[in-house]
Amino acid sequence: MAKLLFVLTGSPYWTLKDGTRHATGYWAEEFTAPYKALTEAGHQVVVATPNGVVPSVDMMSLRPDMAGSAQVALDLEGIIRSAEEIRRPIQLSDARLEDYDAVYFPGGHGPMEDLSLDADAGRLLTAALASDKPLAVVCHAPAAMLATRVRGVSPFAGYRVTAFTNDEEYAVGLASKARWLLEDELKELGVKFEHGEMWKPYTVVDRNLYTGQNPASAAALAQRLLKVL
Repeated sequence: MAKLLFVLTGSPYWTLKDGTRHATGYWAEEFTAPYKALTEAGHQVVVATPNGVVPSVDMMSLRPDMAGSAQVALDLEGIIRSAEEIRRPIQLSDARLEDYDAVYFPGGHGPMEDLSLDADAGRLLTAALASDKPLAVVCHAPAAMLATRVRGVSPFAGYRVTAFTNDEEYAVGLASKARWLLEDELKELGVKFEHGEMWKPYTVVDRNLYTGQNPASAAALAQRLLKVL
């Protein structure tokens, strides 16, 4: 049995360029799909957030039209309700890589607000990347890679990475309102950005780094993790 650290956003909002707060959090599917797959396989999950706050689910991700159907939305809610770990997160500052076999960062727009600037997230990502342990990051969670810069240089530079694309951000109507776009910032960071079709599962593996493009990629990313754990 492996022990995995899930690092979630602690922010229930994302500040747009006009200063308004867009209600968000973590995206349900990006937590539930890997959580269900990994725990059903017998692995242990520990959740960490900045300051140990209980993370907020983006309510948009529980809408039947976003989840795929009313039944899928109910299933997502059921998994979240049963996941005791998400109600008892540890402080991200207390998380030590040596205590875990793998690290996973689910997305939602929340990471754009907090993890992108979080020194503890940057420290953990840098340590995980330098280790042989699997590091999985999906959708908007690669925003946390921006926190790894030291004097403008990130250890992720040169790695093949996928994440939520500019086209997908425009499609959901938020690109024109955002202070910055994730794809643009990751390219500026120096990663080799790759992507597939909008909304379709797409994952990239480069050494011990596993990234997924969008919510639909979370389940596929979990299957890749299961194979290496």
